[in-house]
Amino acid sequence: MDDSKRILVVDDEVDVTELLSYHLRQRGYEVRTLNDSRIALETARQFRPELVVLDIMMPDFSGLQVCRLMRADSTLKEIPIIFLSAKTEEGDRIDGFESGADDYVCKPFSPKELMLRVSAVLKRRVETEEAKVLEVNGIRMDVEHHRVEVESEGIDLTATEFRLLKLLLEERGKVQTRETLLHKVWNYENDIETRTVDTHMRRLREKLGNEASWLETVRGVGYRLVESR
Repeated sequence: MDDSKRILVVDDEVDVTELLSYHLRQRGYEVRTLNDSRIALETARQFRPELVVLDIMMPDFSGLQVCRLMRADSTLKEIPIIFLSAKTEEGDRIDGFESGADDYVCKPFSPKELMLRVSAVLKRRVETEEAKVLEVNGIRMDVEHHRVEVESEGIDLTATEFRLLKLLLEERGKVQTRETLLHKVWNYENDIETRTVDTHMRRLREKLGNEASWLETVRGVGYRLVESR
């Protein structure tokens, strides 16, 4: 394990942060824990984590609020976030993903499973070192500098949205099943609901604006990005 990987854990329950700190440190990560969500953003700016594990139900600022604030901050917006929550309904998970989270783990949780998810999120954050520009219709992606423009106007994407769009641009014209997207973008083998893909695709379409029409839904199968009709 690369011990330079820094992880910030924010949860108002001390026993949870102590448990996670123990397991993460055992795997070689540098860990900082917080039990006060009010200082989460300030700490993240100072600590510069590669990943944040964030509880949702906290006093003062909820995890959803902290996540939205991070996504609105130019210095923090690309940091992956894993939600940890006792809210287990499908609608709760969708709210979490729509706020900008990269993964959602329900309490009570298995430390082993959470460590696997942490590893998967960090793995997929690593991007290709090859300088590359992908262009289809009015969409332009500068992979090396992590920039996306739509009709010459820059847009902000989360790390997961960026990977999702990158795959669709690279594989343009080919249908990508939801299961394939879960594997290639999320590094999961049918481990989370395919509804997660639909939620991220909806958010991506909203950000692409007029160019969203090039993203086609193949009913009962998945999605593809087309160059012409």
